Amino acid sequence: MKTKIIRNFLLVSFFALGTAVVSAQKFAYVDSQYILSKMPEYKAAEDQINQISIQWQKEIEAKYSEVDQLYKAYKADEVLLTDEMKQKRQAEIETKEQAVKDLQKQRFGVNGDLFKKRQELVKPLQDKVYNAVQDLAEKDNLGVIFDKSSDFTMLYANPKYDKSDEILKNMGYNVNTSEDKPKKVYHH
Repeated sequence: MKTKIIRNFLLVSFFALGTAVVSAQKFAYVDSQYILSKMPEYKAAEDQINQISIQWQKEIEAKYSEVDQLYKAYKADEVLLTDEMKQKRQAEIETKEQAVKDLQKQRFGVNGDLFKKRQELVKPLQDKVYNAVQDLAEKDNLGVIFDKSSDFTMLYANPKYDKSDEILKNMGYNVNTSEDKPKKVYHH
């Protein structure tokens, strides 16, 4: 009986302590996409990445066009070719086509050149935002800061807890009241 009373007392005590700790936590949120969109160096990095992507896409399209021309020439000459010549031309076309596919994968694949370029140009800016968020959390004694632009879904976000502009100010950016920033967020 005494054990039961002590156990219940401990459970109630832990619950009360846990409730007090949770209610003492301060929460805020930021919109990292909004913050990044206000950083000129992020826009410059995105522009550079887009230009590189366009250049690489044109390069790949030109190589596919070469493969297509080889195939059309092969089809036009096919009736005149011996079996050995056909095999040689088909092998040449397949080799060139595979080389283009490999280049496409190298440029745009999961860990390809475009991914690496994005990491090189954008990750330092994301780290800058993360460090500013961390500084703000320590300065304002915040327990948690959510990023509403990530996969985390908020059903309601009160704008008074949005610290995005404060992050921008702390990073040295001029913040004007902007119409492109949503006032409240509702998800259904």
